[in-house]
This record gives sequence, C-alpha cells and structure tokens, in this order.
Amino acid sequence: MREAVAAAVLTAALCCLQTAPARSEAATPRRSAAELMDVLMWSREPVGGPFALFDQTGRARTDADYRGKHLLVYFGFTSCPDICPTDLHEITQALILLGDDADKVQPLFITLDPDRDSPARMAEYVAAFHPRLVGLRGDADAVRRAADAYKVFYEKVDLPGGDYTVDHSAFIYLMDPEGRYLGFFPPSTTADRMLTIIRPHLAR
Repeated sequence: MREAVAAAVLTAALCCLQTAPARSEAATPRRSAAELMDVLMWSREPVGGPFALFDQTGRARTDADYRGKHLLVYFGFTSCPDICPTDLHEITQALILLGDDADKVQPLFITLDPDRDSPARMAEYVAAFHPRLVGLRGDADAVRRAADAYKVFYEKVDLPGGDYTVDHSAFIYLMDPEGRYLGFFPPSTTADRMLTIIRPHLAR
C-alpha cells in the first residue's frame, strides 16, 4: 500500500517536469527524482539544514534567522508556468486562514534559477503572493547546497531557441521552530489540508 502511495506522490511531485531535447547540467551525476522521493517518503536521511542565502532585498540570511517560527519552505523559480504559482497561492491562502497564528509561520521561497531570478525579480514575484513571503537566492553552489539539504531534485533543461527551463520536484517542507523537519506537502496541496496539519503543531 505504501509503495502505491509513494508512486502516486512521485507522479504528482514531478508534474512540473517537461520533456526537452537536451540537459545542460552534465557535471557530477545527481540522485534521480525517484531516489530523492524515496528518501522523503521513508525518512531515510535527515531533511533540511543550514543555508546561507540572500533575500529579495539583498540582505544575507541564514536558517538561524528564522528560529522560533515554523517554516514553510518551497523551492521553485519565478518563470515556472504553473505548479510554483499554484503552490505559493495555496501557501498564501493557508496563512490567511491561520489568522493571528500566521505570525508563528514563516514562508520561504528559494529559487532554483538564480541566474535569471535577480533580487528585483524575486522582490516583485514574492510581493504578488504574500507580504511576509521571503524570497531567497544565492550563487549556484549555495542554491545547490540548500536544495541538497532538503532533498530537492532539479536540473536545467535546454529548450529550442537558446532558452531553458528548470525541471524540479515541488514539495512544501514544514519545519519546526528549531529547524527540524516535520514533513512535506505534495504539489497542489490545498490550504485547508495544510491547516489540518499545521494547526496542531502550532498549539504545542
């Protein structure tokens, strides 16, 4: 039964991946999306950890800056055509539904496309969702370290005409006020469903 659930979640998690003719990342082989999904589903390895990035104002930020609050951590990119804006919208709705308790939750959006997602672009993007949504970026190595810590699959995919997109898994990670991993929400999880999971944690 759990294997069937895992397969269904993997299919949903990779719904934003696209078929493209060429991969532009040919460096050290990375674990596949299925391997990383296996880690998350069965808690085979720690999830989360330290990061050192910059927010949309250019201010240096680390995971320690957000101690004392539950975190909703999401990895994506501003040019993502569908799943990223859908999930960020649901995060926004969850915060609205939480009312005063929303102050206990910090939403973070970490870009997987730092080459295109400049501070100005990130600032405009996160402002379209929620005033407390923080956009984080860094150089390619810093982003890779953060993504690896959260077991995020992503890779750049070349498109015809010289453009590219970013294939990525799409999970919303819930972390406790000490930075410990509590679990993840699959793509397209509704705000109401998030609330049923988040509220009990806030009451503890």
